[in-house]
Amino acid sequence: MARVAAPSVADDVAALVAESGSRGVIARGLGRSYGDAAQNAGGLVLRLGSLDRISALDPVSGLVTCGAGVSVDRLIREALPRGWFLPVTPGTRQVSLGGALATDVHGKNHHRDGSISAHVTSLTLVDGRGALRSLTPSDKLFWAVPGGMGLTGVVVDLTLRLIRAASSWMQVDTTRTTSLDETMAVLEESDRTSRYTVAWIDGLARGPAMGRGVVTSGDHATVEAAGNAAGPPGRRGMVAPPWFPARVLNPRTVSVFNEAYYRMAPRTPRRSLESVGSFFHPLDVVEGWNRIYGSHGLVQYQLAVEDPECVRLILSMLSRRRAPSFLCVLKRFGPAGRGPLSFPSSGWTLTVDLPVSDSLGSLLDAVDELVLAGGGRVYLAKDSRLRPESLIQMYPRLEEWRSLRDELDPEHIFQSDLARRLNL
Repeated sequence: MARVAAPSVADDVAALVAESGSRGVIARGLGRSYGDAAQNAGGLVLRLGSLDRISALDPVSGLVTCGAGVSVDRLIREALPRGWFLPVTPGTRQVSLGGALATDVHGKNHHRDGSISAHVTSLTLVDGRGALRSLTPSDKLFWAVPGGMGLTGVVVDLTLRLIRAASSWMQVDTTRTTSLDETMAVLEESDRTSRYTVAWIDGLARGPAMGRGVVTSGDHATVEAAGNAAGPPGRRGMVAPPWFPARVLNPRTVSVFNEAYYRMAPRTPRRSLESVGSFFHPLDVVEGWNRIYGSHGLVQYQLAVEDPECVRLILSMLSRRRAPSFLCVLKRFGPAGRGPLSFPSSGWTLTVDLPVSDSLGSLLDAVDELVLAGGGRVYLAKDSRLRPESLIQMYPRLEEWRSLRDELDPEHIFQSDLARRLNL
């Protein structure tokens, strides 16, 4: 259990931080983290949804200042009709901008545009003393915040530089691939020609078909390309049932789904128009999509590694052990960002959703070993089970981050269940 407060202005945040007890305080956005990053058992949790002010969007520079509680969804709805779009958006709109910065989210365009911290021009932070600090990328302390999982302070607002978007539609190329080698080759080529790229992988395919998938790449459509299709971004259209039969996701059922999804993709490359919602945030169409995993829930595991052979070994292990994932996503990262705990690093990133089972822990421990052997890391925003000794190996700049954190929070007021589990 935790005590929960919902401050509505920055001064209230500062006062609550200054009065927090021995179990400390952590900020919480919209609660979409897959792990325990925004949980603080026995301590104080600050819900920042009331910090939701959006300043006027500069029509020339695209600069906009937002409260930390503003969601990606709301900012898109405000900015897109004015010809602007977020420079980086994760796989769901239902995250706050404060949470997006704390986890330094990335998107389908990391190979070109980096993570969200590369587009933040300033932020206001409540530090461990309860003081308000204004930080810019020229300040070394700024870079402790992206990827810092809320442990360096509470972001109360940030200024972000948006990008131009002529319409609410995307021009998308879809390519079906027959093997991991082909999937990787198409992704690399698409990265050279498109702003956004990603591949869905059939995680159960084996033999020569292992790593087969569907690659989608896209760019914001011009008004001319969008034509009569131009319109507002789509809203949620379905709601998942409040329950789902336990163990419905097994190798047999997921294999059938994967085969059907794979066959639905065109045999030859195809160009089409898609709304920004369906292209960037397909799961948001189904409210409560996670319910399909039943009462046991799911683990989402995301790794980054430079060596493509490591990706091959991990996919081989998952398919060999018949890990039933119908959401298995591969893409390429560009160069690592400046934050010591920022997740993206040059190379490949693989994400898998897996239903919880008795054998899942040992499977993911084995995947951890392959990631460590390949010099890779896992994403803390989605972690709920990593071991502390693994964290030290995965994030070689951890001590640098701790040094910066100690300047912002010398008494370690900011705490979370994740921080205690990983000895951060």
